[in-house]
Amino acid sequence: MILFPAIDLVAGRVVRLERGDRSRCKVYADDPVAQARAFAEAGAEWVHVVDLSAALEEDEDARAANTAAIKAICEVEGLSVDVGGGVRSLARIDELVGFGCARIALGTVLVTEPGFAEVAARAFGDVLVADVAARDGQVRVNGWREDVSRTLDDVVSELASLGFRHLVYTDIARDGMQTGIDVDAYRRVAALAGFPVVASGGISSLADIRALAQAGPDVIEGAITGRALYEGAFTLEAALAAAGPAGALARDAADAPAATGAPATAKQEVRLC
Repeated sequence: MILFPAIDLVAGRVVRLERGDRSRCKVYADDPVAQARAFAEAGAEWVHVVDLSAALEEDEDARAANTAAIKAICEVEGLSVDVGGGVRSLARIDELVGFGCARIALGTVLVTEPGFAEVAARAFGDVLVADVAARDGQVRVNGWREDVSRTLDDVVSELASLGFRHLVYTDIARDGMQTGIDVDAYRRVAALAGFPVVASGGISSLADIRALAQAGPDVIEGAITGRALYEGAFTLEAALAAAGPAGALARDAADAPAATGAPATAKQEVRLC
């Protein structure tokens, strides 16, 4: 199972939101490239980067700062970049491919412009990831602010029919809350899609990561973790071990926050956005 440590960006800073709420935002680092490098040095092979400024349609300066950060993160040696947030045009996909992004997630446009989704899937194939977020079974778009009156089941089935073969499913109610994960929900989404999915939202412990790994490669391709890492619930090294073959190599003792060793997060006082 791939473990994706997350870097969420607002105006070039590393942040986390609670349940996607911009008003509940914490800054964890001012240097996203240093954060990406720390993840790579801890053993990560992938990083999940979200351009929140683009997703939330913030001002041009904020979006330019994020674009510069994404480009620089792509230059970190040994790290493959999975990026999303506000990707709504073929030109933006082209730009991100040019930076060296290995995967590019599409969210809102998959639902609001299905014709675009079909064209993009044909043009970019395996590079693209369907990014689907839902609350209580209803899909939400535009930075999770809008309900589009479509069910999760309907959207996932449609995207699979368009040819998407990577899908991130975010449980909005759990995202950024460290409340734990619902493995059965991911089993259902994977069954609908016909391929394994990436789990996002709610990871709070190594037990959660092991539970996802133990669901098997037909259900879970990977898992994204952010706030739990930044707030020291576990180290990235322990999380990577837990994501190994069925989670079997993770030590039971690693369930507690590490008492020694530097965490793979940029050391900085956490503050509100």
